[in-house]
Amino acid sequence: MAHTAFTAERQTRETRTHGHMSAATRRRGGSYFAALSSCPCAAPDRRVSVALRLILFILLLPSLPAVAQDVERQRERQVAGPTGVAPAATAPAPPAPKTLEELHTRLQEILRDPRLEPAQTAIKVASLDTGRTLYEENATKLLKPASNMKLYTVAAALDRLSPDFRFKTSIYVTARPDASGAVRGDLIVYGRGDPTMAASLNNGDYFKAMDTLAARIAAAGVRRVEGDIIGDESYFTGPPYGSGWEWDDLQWYYGAEISALTVNDNALDLFVKPGPAVGDPCRVMTGPITPLVTIINRTTTALRGTRRELSVYRGLGENVIEVSGQLAQDDAGYTGSIAISRPALLFVSMLRDSLARQGIKIKGRTRAIDARARAAAPLPASLVEIASLESPPLSFIAAQILKPSQNLYTELLLRALGRATATDPKLTSAEAGTAAVKAFLREAGIDPDRLALVDGSGLSRRDLVTAEATLQLLVYMSRHRYAAAFRDALPVAGVDGTLKNRMKWTPAAGNARAKTGTLGGVATLSGYVTSAAGERLVFSIMINNSLDEFDVRRNFIDNIVVLLASFAGRS
Repeated sequence: MAHTAFTAERQTRETRTHGHMSAATRRRGGSYFAALSSCPCAAPDRRVSVALRLILFILLLPSLPAVAQDVERQRERQVAGPTGVAPAATAPAPPAPKTLEELHTRLQEILRDPRLEPAQTAIKVASLDTGRTLYEENATKLLKPASNMKLYTVAAALDRLSPDFRFKTSIYVTARPDASGAVRGDLIVYGRGDPTMAASLNNGDYFKAMDTLAARIAAAGVRRVEGDIIGDESYFTGPPYGSGWEWDDLQWYYGAEISALTVNDNALDLFVKPGPAVGDPCRVMTGPITPLVTIINRTTTALRGTRRELSVYRGLGENVIEVSGQLAQDDAGYTGSIAISRPALLFVSMLRDSLARQGIKIKGRTRAIDARARAAAPLPASLVEIASLESPPLSFIAAQILKPSQNLYTELLLRALGRATATDPKLTSAEAGTAAVKAFLREAGIDPDRLALVDGSGLSRRDLVTAEATLQLLVYMSRHRYAAAFRDALPVAGVDGTLKNRMKWTPAAGNARAKTGTLGGVATLSGYVTSAAGERLVFSIMINNSLDEFDVRRNFIDNIVVLLASFAGRS
């Protein structure tokens, strides 16, 4: 597993969603001016004159890049772009293109930038109103889609399962509790892939979903369990990772294990704060606190102003987290989100705590069973369901996938799709899900045999699609019976999701709805935008093998979308 140093430049991986941050930090986000406003001298005192405030700002100016750089390290660079700060007054922008010829010329100016020469680029733009192609280049070339792959998974799931589909988690016993409330046997928690039992969807409360489930078990009359509490994650078969995932992604929440019993994104928030005195170990904690994880603390508190040097390591298949390095006394602290192994065990461990708060005692052990173990000992046919919990509808979950670009939720949805549609028992849940996506694409007029669909989220470097195929998918979904649910789930430029801080104060803001995608050397954006003339356009832009020294999203992709939004002509 990767040994990640936080003083080093982070790799840009859009599928990481929001960087190594906690659920609370991911919700809050961050910006250059948020950091500035937190500085005591940035808060305006009404007794201070405008001139004095200007002098203070000038004195602070040399330190601002360092502040901005530190903030940038606390968030994923995928949400960076030509944004966040209103553009300063500069030379007037070129007039909006009024003809297709002018649009072609302007697009080629962007795509012929020398910095893009070593990269592979593909683009296609068409009109939803007329069906005509406005521009295309390398549209049939196979390229890595990164998180644009999520468009394929979500579209197929909406089609096959409907926006009203809900995940269900069941509580089984061999016999109902007796008059004293005793369960004479095991309490089995049977998961089917619900991704929504997460603090990030419950106002930061790690236990809210568990407490709800525990209350329903109590309402069924349970007061004690004579046997074990068992987390049964056997609903999904196959490995707990996506095919082609890189090993150095698996430590962080964006590469979390996939389990039919998922809780808090199958990750723990990791908090590191300086100790009380120089030389003391830093304080290292997890949220939630759990005995399932061992922390090895090799950190030191350093003098004020000392450069942060912090690294985290969790071995594959292990729940031992090693933290080393140093934080200065005046360091605000680090918060990250670390994936755990065997998340089903965390699920039932947390549920056991919630049951204890309900006064329910469990005599036996806390354990988990996966598909292999369950195959050796099938569930008894006489099991009784005494409680259950359903997720919000897929229309809600689709937005929690596409807007923040959540890998785990996508992979859970792919496997649920596989279970709902599987016809070949030899296929794993992921393979059956991929087969369902391919069948859906054929109905949409897309040949899946000319693409490489390897996982559901796009974290795999083996996924290969074309701008042409993605555009065809978007056109098909624009006319689909669930078009509104699909469109509403997409990030909106300058408003929310991974586009919240991109294309602000441009004609694309509040207009373009599109799915982002970023891996190392890969940036994609595909979706819808309305031109200045009111024409509905659809586009897919893909850039592979670009250097990380410049942001292709800001310099090229966003500029293309803004250009389309300002186009005053018609196809």
